[in-house]
Amino acid sequence: MNPDWKNHLLAAGAVIAQETVLHFGNPAAELRAAQGGNIVADLSHYGLIGIEGEDSQTFLQGQTTNDVRQVSRRQAQFGSLCTPQGRMLATFLLWRHGDDYFMELPTGLRESIQKHLGKYVMRAKVKVRDAGGDFVRLGVAGESVGEVLQTVFADLPQAPYSAIDNEHGILIALPGKRYEIVAAPGQASALWQALRPACTPVGAACWDWLAIRAGMPAILPATQAQFTPQMANIELLGGVSFTKGCYTGQEVVARTQHLGKVKRRLYLTHIANDVAPQPGDALSGTEHGMIVNAQAAPDGGFDVLAVIPTEDAAAGNIRWKTADGVPLQFQVMPYAVS
Repeated sequence: MNPDWKNHLLAAGAVIAQETVLHFGNPAAELRAAQGGNIVADLSHYGLIGIEGEDSQTFLQGQTTNDVRQVSRRQAQFGSLCTPQGRMLATFLLWRHGDDYFMELPTGLRESIQKHLGKYVMRAKVKVRDAGGDFVRLGVAGESVGEVLQTVFADLPQAPYSAIDNEHGILIALPGKRYEIVAAPGQASALWQALRPACTPVGAACWDWLAIRAGMPAILPATQAQFTPQMANIELLGGVSFTKGCYTGQEVVARTQHLGKVKRRLYLTHIANDVAPQPGDALSGTEHGMIVNAQAAPDGGFDVLAVIPTEDAAAGNIRWKTADGVPLQFQVMPYAVS
């Protein structure tokens, strides 16, 4: 986190631990604001990897599930990195600024994924680096947040992952009526002040809860190499190209798609419990179910993304951890899951 930006957040009332904004004094009220109002969140809890050099596009194209050729100043992408066995090591948001690419992913994965990518550079004219200090990133969301953003960005990107890059920074549209602003550290305070009158500042957990409600999974250390992209609905979220050609894990991912039936899928559920479920937790009532992400819900309990065999999900009676554990209450996904 940029030191000047950190001081700005502290002056605004942020409680920060390990470079993550926990809250601004009232976590419960902030979560309610995320449910029904406009919010602004610092996104320093996501790490950032910069990929630069004349071979960057070709290099990334051979590693990621998305079609990097489509990433431009006006188009970001959601995607994933896989093992040779087609299991995901990370999910990420990829955008371009100038000639460089920037991969945003949970900060707990940044170092290991940076090293992983570095192993594949070999003779390519590519540099992979920690870019966390290059930008300040803000998440904004809400029913009327577009009106607020238009006071800074005259135009707004419409389709998910479309982007606008102008003198104020990069504005990326995300699923679930959310946007991300990527700005130079020197511009961030002015952007915050412009957004603040209409947006409630919230902690990182609120932003992550909104991602869960949008059905967007984040692979974390506890769930690395557990799922193919299709198990986590990555292709339904635009994160897999089946026409781009070869990349690490491509053979398995393509075979899964061509078989025509994905036996495990990502589901949005709720666990009415006082104890927080954790990524990687097993589920009872299914042999291969696992929690992917979980965050406290505004009305109590926890909203959860979980990968569950489709037959078991249809039968119901899935419980957290043990046969007598708290049942999972299935919610409606914001997109169709076949």
